This record gives sequence, structure tokens and C-alpha cells, in this order.
Amino acid sequence: MNYPDWNHLAQKIAFGCWAVGILVVLGHLLKLSLTKESKDKYDYINRHEIKLLLVGAVIIVIGFAFYFNSWVTEETGTTLWIIVRLFTTISMGLLAGLIMQNLLKFYYPFYIEKRLKVLRYKPRISPKTGKPMKLLSEEEEDVYLDEGMQAEENLFSMDYDVWKDEESGYVKIEKYAGHLHAVQCPECNYQTFKVVKEEILKTPTENEEGELLKHYLCGYCGYKAKKAVTLKASTKFEGATATV
Repeated sequence: MNYPDWNHLAQKIAFGCWAVGILVVLGHLLKLSLTKESKDKYDYINRHEIKLLLVGAVIIVIGFAFYFNSWVTEETGTTLWIIVRLFTTISMGLLAGLIMQNLLKFYYPFYIEKRLKVLRYKPRISPKTGKPMKLLSEEEEDVYLDEGMQAEENLFSMDYDVWKDEESGYVKIEKYAGHLHAVQCPECNYQTFKVVKEEILKTPTENEEGELLKHYLCGYCGYKAKKAVTLKASTKFEGATATV
């Protein structure tokens, strides 16, 4: 293969990569625009956005690497030299992709957390009356959570939001991951500080609160920390009708 043939092929590969990468990003944006429910949009962003943006970005970056590589205009050269150019192109693309991965992994979560917070606490509209529903406080919501749900909240493994239409009595319960989200590390300031282990130091009873020890680890700098939190005393579930 000579240089002109390789350059022509490299440009085709670049255009193909750009098309695929842009389609991945546009597909993600289209999915977001078509998802109307705040909770569904929250879950989709939380589970897929960083992965999809990373895939799209890496493909586009590799496309740029091939395109810049096609600028070489020498008319002579060996097949071995073309293979070296190809290897260099892929290496440059992977390096740029790694930089993009770090940006999405360590910086982008700050932006995502703000968006997720807005979606989570955006007032829900009652399907019964068409009016905004009320988000119940921790104390108010317990009557609508069964004992298993309350236990999950007490252990911080899951968190539940209870929305109530006070006019019709309609209730909607939404489930969220309790401690799976990373927070800002006090050492390196990246959004990579996460609970990796929990120990119950004292089991709560009906009359006495318990104590839980949470072990944190930063996925970037390795900083570790422990934090003791209070477990609420067990409360008796009073039957209620709710829609999850």
C-alpha cells in the first residue's frame, strides 16, 4: 500500500469514526429529550451518561488521530512505515481517550450530581389532580414505608422519597441508591470518595438508637476515612397504600 492509498483510507476511517461517535452522543441526547418522567431521566443519566459520552468521545478522538495522520504527503514509503504510522495513530487516539476518560471520571461527576439533584427534587405532578405533590420529610414518610424499606434507609443502602398529593391522598414512592454515589474527596477534591464498607457497631431497637461505622475510600488518591452515624430506632409500620 502506498501513501496516497493509505491517506485516502485513513480519511475514510476518520469520517466513519466521527459519524459513529456523533451518533452515540446524539442518540443519548435524543433519549434524554424523550424521557419525560424526572425519576426515569435521573436513573438513565445516573447509569448511562458517563459511559455513553466516554464511548462517543473516544471514537471521535480516534477519528481525529486518523485524520491528522492522513496529512502526511510523502509519495514513497514502505509498508512497514505505514504500519508504524498506524500504530502511532492508534496510540495517540488511546492517549487522548485516556485523558477524556479522566475528565469524565473525575470532573464531570460534579456536573452530573447537580443535575441529578435538580431532577430528584423537582416537584412531581399528581396523576389524580394534576397538581404538584409534596415531598414528605424523613419523619412523615416512615408511615408509608414497610419494615424492609425502613431497614434499607437505616443502613443507608437505599433511600426512599415519598411524594404525596394532599388533596387526593395519592402517594408515590421513589427508590434511590443510598451511598453508591461518590462525593468530593477531602484530600484530592475529586468526586471519587465513596463508601466501601459498613459495620453495625450497635443494633438499633424500638427504644434505643444504634450506631453504624462507614468506611470511605477515594478511588483516585486512595485516601481513607471512617465516620460513625446514628441508626434510627426501629419504628412500627402502619399499613398504607402507595404506588412505587
